[in-house]
Amino acid sequence: LTLPQFVQLMDNFVGEDITLPTVKRLTAFIKQEYKQTEEEKKKQLEKVHHMAHMAQRKQLLEALFEKWDSNACGSLDLEEVVAVLRTFKGGMGKEALMKAKEQLCSRYPQLSKVGKLSPKAFQTFLELIASKSTGNENETIDNLVRFLTTRVEQSVEQSHAQSLQSSARRKWLQDIQQAAETSVTSMEPVYKAVVKALSQDMEAHGNNKRISAYIALLEENQLSPEQGQVLLRYVACTAEDAPHLLNQVLHREMKGISFAAIDQGKPIYVPRVQLHGNVHFWNSDRPVEESTGSLLVLPLYDAHWRVFGILGLDTLRDQCEKSIFLMHEITFYEGVCHAFSKAYHHICMRENVLQVAVTALDWLYPRTPSIHAVTTYLVAPGKDKVLQRKAKPFFSLWKDYALCKVITTDNTGQKEIHSSPVVLLREENLLRDYLFKCTDSSEVTLTSVYGEHHIAVPLHDLSRQTLGIFDVNIGQHKKLPPQEQKNLQKMLKMAQAACSEILQRSLEETEPTQVLEAEHVANVRHAGILFHQFMLQELRECV
Repeated sequence: LTLPQFVQLMDNFVGEDITLPTVKRLTAFIKQEYKQTEEEKKKQLEKVHHMAHMAQRKQLLEALFEKWDSNACGSLDLEEVVAVLRTFKGGMGKEALMKAKEQLCSRYPQLSKVGKLSPKAFQTFLELIASKSTGNENETIDNLVRFLTTRVEQSVEQSHAQSLQSSARRKWLQDIQQAAETSVTSMEPVYKAVVKALSQDMEAHGNNKRISAYIALLEENQLSPEQGQVLLRYVACTAEDAPHLLNQVLHREMKGISFAAIDQGKPIYVPRVQLHGNVHFWNSDRPVEESTGSLLVLPLYDAHWRVFGILGLDTLRDQCEKSIFLMHEITFYEGVCHAFSKAYHHICMRENVLQVAVTALDWLYPRTPSIHAVTTYLVAPGKDKVLQRKAKPFFSLWKDYALCKVITTDNTGQKEIHSSPVVLLREENLLRDYLFKCTDSSEVTLTSVYGEHHIAVPLHDLSRQTLGIFDVNIGQHKKLPPQEQKNLQKMLKMAQAACSEILQRSLEETEPTQVLEAEHVANVRHAGILFHQFMLQELRECV
């Protein structure tokens, strides 16, 4: 138990009406009766040391990856990493290296196609090499990290200007991630962060070229399937291009290189669009013969390296006819694609969780008439949005966080889904401190506010940190009738199972699957089907 979990456990145990002398007697009793053997102490210390060592190793690996990925593109070339690792210990560990590579490609099937290592896959690769080597695994991986750090520092020598450029670019990529974390379920702040990052980089490192930038996402073509099963819809762009481009649709049969970039799974660069012959010009106000400049289209990948859209940039608005994109710029744009993909799928995950909550509440209300209201919250960063962190995962709990009210359900089951969520900060909501205690401990919290009893239940992520909260108001009843309590527990169990499944599917080492055809057709709209799927599974097990 962590400290918040222990406090919450004891708080739930003693209840609200207990007197201070009774609490003191309970504390004295626990102090007197709690015994820990020397062996238990030793195991606990070993566990603490191991956790500290793993945390330190993780930091070193993140720093190593960031140093090696000097252009901030978000991935490392697998063969380049293998080439460096062949020289470890004078090449004595080649057999372990090849076995680890084979197992890595088996765990991440997309690697054989794209040959790119994400930070997670890079760490897994080193762990696999250590497990295949002779000797102590921990010592081997520590030696590997030291060896690679030295090699990378020798090979990746940056000038002061390059170092400043790399630092600025990483800051802009973090801004994209931060936009996703703070926007709850809206993509607009993410789109704006992407366009801003590209514009800032062009101003600082691209000779102040005038660019157009746009994002187009793949959609199922429901209106005119004869033009192809999928289409590209332009969902975001630089402000000047919005009148001509925003919400436009590109079909496969139309002129353009975007579908070629999608099919080939790699960027396509056209240095001089006027000589290409297969470029689609959206701005009808500009004569085609005056459309000069460069065009770059990059595919957007999800965690499984499947393409789900494109990022496009061109210099058609630049006055310099020979305005081109340089290699260091293109590499940074790949990093923007990676950052956008993480942000986009984080928002999609939250939308899916929200849909599960809606479905769960629809199931619950006819079966629990004693419930007065249920308010659903999602956890997000608080006022201190700019945290001193490096490559933190999306699903880590911020030291300064807020609770965003996303769904309010009254005693009739009528729901209000807040498109602009109400944000609760701890210091401004002392009467709702039980919600923050629930978030801290990730345990059920019971309390009474203005004579009404509340049951705050956390939704966990895969590391058991709090992702969201159901705040169940049962009015003046201290507890629900037995059958209603069972129904509430069943709903919470199925909602958690569905959320865990959604998070599990988002992991890059998990092969994407479709349990139901409806989920394949529209993932967000049908995320709630997972809730009923788990309910059906439990029913079958009971039968």
